[in-house]
Amino acid sequence: MAAVPVIGAGVIVPTTDGRVLLGRRTTAGEEPSWGLPGGKADRAGESFEQAAARELAEETGIVLPAAAMRVLAVLLDHQGGRPRLTAAVLAPPSDAPAVVTEPHACAGWERFALDALPAPLFYPSALVLGSWLPGLTDPAGAHRYPLLPSGIRPASD
Repeated sequence: MAAVPVIGAGVIVPTTDGRVLLGRRTTAGEEPSWGLPGGKADRAGESFEQAAARELAEETGIVLPAAAMRVLAVLLDHQGGRPRLTAAVLAPPSDAPAVVTEPHACAGWERFALDALPAPLFYPSALVLGSWLPGLTDPAGAHRYPLLPSGIRPASD
């Protein structure tokens, strides 16, 4: 039987001074790591932007409108033998305080300078950040599908 795919969104929340929000992941059964807010897009009719806004509010208490979210890329990986499709979603800058709303999964939220990201990063979060930050490389077996800017059309053959 094939593994059920996971479809979700990782949310990049930059600050006005150029840092990014990351949480200390403490999910049972996983190695501790640092990750972006995010989760499954599993509600009927929910877009990646809507899932990103909902997950951000559920996990951090930060409320930002889905209409202000921008999908940068769609990422495909099969880490752990399970297909996962993740939208890399960029939120508008926010300095709002982040609170721990899911203590079983997150030990705290912190903001980091882009040149001083903590390690290890949660695998999907590393992929999402690579859609936004130049210089981060994708691990083997990961596939990135950047979205074209609005109004840009691919060249025809």
